[in-house]
Amino acid sequence: MSGSSVLFDAPGPRARALSRTFSIVAGVLIVAGLVWIYFTLAAPRPASGGMVLPGMFDATRWDIFADPVVWRFIGEGAVATLQAAAVAAVGAVALGIVFSILRSAETKWISIPIAVVLEFFRGMPVLLMMLFILLVGSTGAFWAVVIALIVYNGALIGESLRAGLASLPRGQREAGLSLGMRPLQSKMLVEFPQAFRQMLPIIVAQLVVLLKDTSLGYIVGYDELLRRTINNLGSFYGNRYLFSLFVVATLIYLAMNLALSFFARWLSKRTASGGRKARRGGRGSGPVGGPEELDPSLATLKLQAYGTDK
Repeated sequence: MSGSSVLFDAPGPRARALSRTFSIVAGVLIVAGLVWIYFTLAAPRPASGGMVLPGMFDATRWDIFADPVVWRFIGEGAVATLQAAAVAAVGAVALGIVFSILRSAETKWISIPIAVVLEFFRGMPVLLMMLFILLVGSTGAFWAVVIALIVYNGALIGESLRAGLASLPRGQREAGLSLGMRPLQSKMLVEFPQAFRQMLPIIVAQLVVLLKDTSLGYIVGYDELLRRTINNLGSFYGNRYLFSLFVVATLIYLAMNLALSFFARWLSKRTASGGRKARRGGRGSGPVGGPEELDPSLATLKLQAYGTDK
């Protein structure tokens, strides 16, 4: 039965022909849509006063990028984005560890209030947190962005780590207790390292989301990449450059997030196979039979599933 699946029936000739037809139709529609977008953007646009502006791909809409000052200004925005993301990532992981330990405590008067706090933070929009911290705490835009990202992502990471602890076999805990460890020692020295290793791809995937959420700093006045390109440079050079600035900002965000995603995949393979097997191309097994290789694009969905089920 090599190659067969127990989850669904193999498609027959008619289903395969229908699937092939749908694929061809979808491909044609996608290509037609891309062609329409290209010609729409390339077409000249009427402006006020009877003027006609050139299309979006015209060289006069991109000439500002020949100026090094523009790139230095954009680079300072990218650095500000990475600074906020780096500080928030460290704080979110640290807070997530604290949340997971308290949430998995056997004492109800500790675990139940922490569960309520986690649900509250998970349900709060990040932007509302930023505005609340900025208006009430008067912390400044940078710390409003960072603290809100720490609290929100710390709650999600804490829930994922707690799910990792809950998924461990009971034998791991019993092995620690049989060695004379106290329950807290067994959790910290035996269980938690395995849970952290198992959930590491999910944590890194959540950090990708954190990096993207730094763009919300635009709303609270933090001088990050999006604000520098779309707002500051757009206002200075005029609306004719908004499209080109939008494209450049998007590409920079994609480059940063793809780099972090590739790092997550590499880390997933390393942690799943213990390093040596990954270098040899072999498949290892996780410490507790968890997901050996987790695609970061699916990790966030898995994180939400853990939070719902547990």
